[in-house]
Amino acid sequence: MARSQRDVILLFSARSVRLFAYGALSVILALYLHDVGLSGPEIGLLFTLTLFGDAGISLWITTTADRLGRKRMLLLGASLMILAGVVFILTGNFILLSIGAIIGVISPSGNEIGPFLSLEQAALSQLLPAEQRVRSFALYNLAGSLATAAGALAAGFVARALINMGLSELASYRAVILVYAVCGIAIMLIFVFLSPAVEAADTLPAKRLVLGLHKSRNMVMKLSALFALDAFAGGFVIQSMVAYWFHLKFGVHPAVIGSIFFGANILAGVSALLAATIAKRIGLINTMVFTHIPSNVLLCLVPLMPDLSLAVVVLLCRFSISQMDVPTRQSYTMAVVAPDERSAASGVTTIARSLGAAVSPALTGLLLAFPALMSFPFLASGSLKICYDLLLYKSFKNVSEA
Repeated sequence: MARSQRDVILLFSARSVRLFAYGALSVILALYLHDVGLSGPEIGLLFTLTLFGDAGISLWITTTADRLGRKRMLLLGASLMILAGVVFILTGNFILLSIGAIIGVISPSGNEIGPFLSLEQAALSQLLPAEQRVRSFALYNLAGSLATAAGALAAGFVARALINMGLSELASYRAVILVYAVCGIAIMLIFVFLSPAVEAADTLPAKRLVLGLHKSRNMVMKLSALFALDAFAGGFVIQSMVAYWFHLKFGVHPAVIGSIFFGANILAGVSALLAATIAKRIGLINTMVFTHIPSNVLLCLVPLMPDLSLAVVVLLCRFSISQMDVPTRQSYTMAVVAPDERSAASGVTTIARSLGAAVSPALTGLLLAFPALMSFPFLASGSLKICYDLLLYKSFKNVSEA
């Protein structure tokens, strides 16, 4: 039990350090790429390539982790995070950045990317009793949201402080990317201390596996298709592109953007924590759908606000309920598959989300080049997400959540 508790603490710690790095990077990444000479469409294309590369690498890692070792694959993921940070520090060449983004792990969204989430959730599902799963995942997401908020705030103020000290904007942004790479080293050191308790039990079935799945294959594929639609919609408004949108529309400085995302991610974390209480009363699917729809209506309203203050208020209101579907979605996926399929199921659904999200940032980059179309990413994202909510409810309202 003591060893399991230590592993849980280590996994939560890795999540916090990683999301701090992701949050910091999301504030300055698009601005950094703009300063090194990339255009809006090139930035969007780079983010699309990043997500496609992440999907491919993560698919291999997560579907083989239960056989090759979860700890080993987590260490590999941390090394790819370091690699991406180093490449982005050393070059502004689009081709080299694309190679680093495809092979490495770098987050333009401020949210999870890479194989970490799937493997950590599978390990947590094994380490903790089933009745604690939703609350544990809520706390896991709260830890990530708080870390993302802290990273966003820190990046904005560090960039401003370095500029005030006489550094160029480009140099200040590069310093934040250096912090990202250092966080990758810290995560690797954390994973070194994980015990064998995080590994999958040796209970693989005799029947042939497809992507690490057997009896839950059809269920996982159906969920994956729906999650891909949700992620495609979300890809229009990943955090880096929203930061870029605020910069273009209102001329907002990175320090202000960091403060906005600090508040947004704090509210997102609290909303994820409340999800566990609501799910106990109305169920996982109902919590996912009935909290997500109003959140997406608010998302559509953000670009329609006449000034910065109102746009920020609506965005923060949206974040206050936007993450209630996340721990419930994760818990539901773990609940409806066999224990020996959890790494693969989480991996396949997460990769489906990465693939779904991969196309839309490039579209957002093109749209932001035209002032008349700058509202479209928010409107498209909110509308498509509502379609996802309705399809999810229709498909899974009668499926057991046990």
